[in-house]
Amino acid sequence: MIYGIHHISMKCIKEDLPKVTEFYISILGLKLVREWPDGIMIDTGNGLIEIFTNADGEHCLGAIRHFALLTDHVDELINKVKAAGYEVIVEPNDKVIPSDPPYPIRMAFCIGPLGEQVEFFCERAE
Repeated sequence: MIYGIHHISMKCIKEDLPKVTEFYISILGLKLVREWPDGIMIDTGNGLIEIFTNADGEHCLGAIRHFALLTDHVDELINKVKAAGYEVIVEPNDKVIPSDPPYPIRMAFCIGPLGEQVEFFCERAE
């Protein structure tokens, strides 16, 4: 039986780790829950981001295009990301996903410190 997603994993070079911790902990306000010589785990509130420091130095976008962080503060977070100099690729906007039932959301995207696409996602009540 699957209970949910435990963590997502990314790799960086050791020299990028300060930039990664600044982005996820200082800017976004997530909590560092454990660290070891070659990595860290950051709590997102309902799952973990695991970051290993054994990458070969090349950032690439893979089969997973982005991950979404659930929040009620899309605009506030995207403003913090912008102020820190990160690229915003989709400005905050409201959409209704044409599903059954319709799914209203507010969302925005940025590029994180490792080239990853991060979505800030808010579920809206109809």
